[in-house]
Amino acid sequence: MARLLIIIAAISGFLAVIIGAFAAHGLAQLLSTSALATVKTGVQYQFYHTFALLFLGLWLLHKPATPGLKAAGLAFILGILLFSGSLYGLALGAPRWLGPVTPLGGLCFLLGWLLLMLAAWQTKPDA
Repeated sequence: MARLLIIIAAISGFLAVIIGAFAAHGLAQLLSTSALATVKTGVQYQFYHTFALLFLGLWLLHKPATPGLKAAGLAFILGILLFSGSLYGLALGAPRWLGPVTPLGGLCFLLGWLLLMLAAWQTKPDA
């Protein structure tokens, strides 16, 4: 699972760079200022949680039996897909019903951070 989280983090980081650059350079003339800001928010949160996934993957390499880390990783992945994905879709003109998906992604992010906190709380320091 550690390797998979690191691979997903690498893919997510790669996509965040592409999406951010495409929005700034390729879509700047096509999207409104508000839509560009929406994409920027999606990219920012995707990057934050990409780094969290990378951290989790590295922690799992060191301590693979740490409870809660895999669940935190899955919550972050789902959060990226729902939160950032819905923002990208909305900025590009997806149906407005996609709007309520964004807070569900935010809840996944929050769950991931809570699970990370619990994993840290339960982890015994190396002696």
